[in-house]
Amino acid sequence: MHVLPKMRRHYYPLCSLAAASPPFTKTHHLSKSMELINAYASFQLFHVSYSFAQSTQNLYFIPSFCSSFSSKPYPTDLSPDSKRVVEELISIFTQKSLEVNNQELSQLACRLSPEIVETVLKGIRNWRYAYRFFTWAKNQIGYFHNCYTYNAMASILSTVRQNAALKALTFDMIDSRCFMSPGALGYFIRCLGSVGLVEEANLLFDQVREMGLCVPNSYSYNCLLETISKSSLSYQAEKRLDEMRNFGWMIDKYTMTPLLQVYCNAKDFDKALVVFNQMLERGWVDSHVLSILLVSFSKWGEVDKAFELIEKMVDCNLTLNEKTFYVLIHGFVSCSKVDKALQLFDKMRGLGFLADIGVFDVLIGGFCKQKKPHKALHLYSEMKVSGISPDAGILMKLIASADDEDLMAQILEENKESLDNESVKLLYNPVLNGLVHIGSIDKALNLVKMMMEDQPQNGSRLENFFKLNGINCLDSYSFSIIINILCQNSRLDEAVQLFGAMDNVNCQKDTLLYNNLIDALSNADRVYDSLQLLGEMKQSGIRPTHFTYNSIYGYYCRKGDVIGATSMMKELCHHQHEPWIKNSTTLVKQLCRHGRAVEASNFLAKMVEEGLVPHLILYSAVVDGFFKLKEVDSALELFHDICSRGYRPDVVTYNILINGLCKADRMSVAENMLKEMLDQRLVPSIVTYNSLIDGWCKNGNVDQAMVCFSEMAGKDREPNVITYTTLIDGLCNAGQPHDALKLWNQMVVKACCPNRITYMALISGLSKNGMPEVALSYLQEMEKKEMVADSFVYIALMESFLLNKNSVLALEILKMIVDNKIFPAPVDKNYTIVRNAIARLCDDPLTSCGVRTLLAETGISTMS
Repeated sequence: MHVLPKMRRHYYPLCSLAAASPPFTKTHHLSKSMELINAYASFQLFHVSYSFAQSTQNLYFIPSFCSSFSSKPYPTDLSPDSKRVVEELISIFTQKSLEVNNQELSQLACRLSPEIVETVLKGIRNWRYAYRFFTWAKNQIGYFHNCYTYNAMASILSTVRQNAALKALTFDMIDSRCFMSPGALGYFIRCLGSVGLVEEANLLFDQVREMGLCVPNSYSYNCLLETISKSSLSYQAEKRLDEMRNFGWMIDKYTMTPLLQVYCNAKDFDKALVVFNQMLERGWVDSHVLSILLVSFSKWGEVDKAFELIEKMVDCNLTLNEKTFYVLIHGFVSCSKVDKALQLFDKMRGLGFLADIGVFDVLIGGFCKQKKPHKALHLYSEMKVSGISPDAGILMKLIASADDEDLMAQILEENKESLDNESVKLLYNPVLNGLVHIGSIDKALNLVKMMMEDQPQNGSRLENFFKLNGINCLDSYSFSIIINILCQNSRLDEAVQLFGAMDNVNCQKDTLLYNNLIDALSNADRVYDSLQLLGEMKQSGIRPTHFTYNSIYGYYCRKGDVIGATSMMKELCHHQHEPWIKNSTTLVKQLCRHGRAVEASNFLAKMVEEGLVPHLILYSAVVDGFFKLKEVDSALELFHDICSRGYRPDVVTYNILINGLCKADRMSVAENMLKEMLDQRLVPSIVTYNSLIDGWCKNGNVDQAMVCFSEMAGKDREPNVITYTTLIDGLCNAGQPHDALKLWNQMVVKACCPNRITYMALISGLSKNGMPEVALSYLQEMEKKEMVADSFVYIALMESFLLNKNSVLALEILKMIVDNKIFPAPVDKNYTIVRNAIARLCDDPLTSCGVRTLLAETGISTMS
């Protein structure tokens, strides 16, 4: 607490503070409650729901919180001598250069009184000069500020929102131990509240009360509650409400209104509704109170509840004011509840309120945004009927949402007389955008050419409208609209031609337009044109951006052109740009895909030479490229090299490495990589284990593959269909078909659905292990699922039946091969197998006739 070391003399007010009339025009006492509010009345309010019967028996209404009331009880007329002092002080303190020690000021200082000081403060328009005078007066011997001079200064500072100075004034008033009337305290607190200094208002209130400088009354408390209501500090409001009750002050409408507001600010839905219901029961709800709750409903997005509340209030003859209608309509539209906003708009007009252009603008814009042009046009017609001319903003919205060229022309022609040249220019580009939006690209292009070429008036209605106005509406954005849509539709020659014509009409080419055109040309493999535009861009003084260079760089990367990509990369680095990783990755993968992993590795080395740090993705792609070339040692060497340079390989990189090693039958090295991966605290993925399982199976070590399979379960890695397919194939190849069937059953139990590859692996494996009958059952199951097996599956099954001396079923499989049109061609390696099978079937008396008939019917020539 700030306290001056010596006591000072004070001026005491002779009469109480005057206040203006309440802002609430009428108090309504409702004879019936509302179903909506009664439904909410069941909510309990911690600090508010105490019994009002005892604390509000003799309620009275105090003056409102209107900011226009006077803070002084002095008469308006000053003595002639005092007026002369006031005029001289104002003249002196409004000078830019002021000597505070001059003789004239010394003589005036002894004439100071709080009445004169307050009048001077109100006469100085500049807050700095007023504050300078206020500080000078405070330091004069024999003079002391009173509560009214402090309030005058507070009013000036709050009006110009000088929060720092207002804070200092608050502490200065506390230090001065200035006595305050309850009304003066309320006025100063409201000044603090008007600029959001809620904490300072609470501090001042407590300090003057504890120091005995003021005994706050209900008005003081209500002013403090109003200040708190500008925040969301509901606990502060509840605390002050409890104090009022404990001190015996009356609780009235002006106490509860700020309490409702603070709960709304705090988004405390339940408590706000309880307060509102209590005010409703006591007849304290008016348009202002209703607006607080409705606007909050709108902010919370509770549009339906807000609308229901409006309906109930209208039934109770309680209406909203015009401003609240406007706020709610804006809020409903912002919540995308435009239809509800329109209903509210109709209700507003039904109550006799006149709609202005702003409301029409919001509603039309809302319907246009929701792509409901018919409703927007209906409002537009109503607006014109009511005598309101639409501005350019409304017309722009309507044109943008129009789905027809004639409708655009009609809107423009109807408003031709009210549009000046600037408005016409504003509407030109929205028309171009509208035409592009509805797919009329050629009409939009013609509209631009009409402006450029000064064509005669024989075009469309839109062309005639803009031509008859006699002004050139073209700007850079006009060209951007058309050039961009031409590029998107691969009409690049027209785009380039139009771009070149911009110079003829003095339209500035900008960076964005250059970039879009260069990117489109590069994507269309017209890099020569892109390079020409790049050169033109530099010559015109427009600095290319990273997007410009990367568009061309991307072309070289897609084409696998290492020389071009390297050249563009150097230019990127020269201008302190970085090549996009997606382009570099495309180049590296393209090279590796075509067996050029060495070139890819050299390209990364050149990136390092240019000071770039290639991403790990690029190195991983090159490692994979070396594996595809079976350059295992080169892949390992590159991997160890990037590790030595500080890269920390991720799971993807290790997966590439392990997969490549397994395919190269370097299983021991792959296992070491897995251990290294675990040492790096990386969690192996399913891909990691699948690669190892596949490697062990192809290596003939299916037992080790099963051990790896078991480890997956221990690491909470659920096997997928690839895992099961690999193991089933491996077990069958190892002569363990029964184990393969057990694994199949386990797969089904775990709801891992076998795919076409899984079925073919099992059927082929069972056939090779002399179990054609079981294999056939799975083939039939596969066909029921509408999966088609490859020819090798049928051939393996047919051969297995022949080995089991079941020529009848072998013939059935041959028929399936013919019916499915998968009979092998003579160049196919399976052709010899089928030929031998047919020969054996021809030699077998049980099938000889059948196979010969099949060959004759299908036109397959007899084989020797």
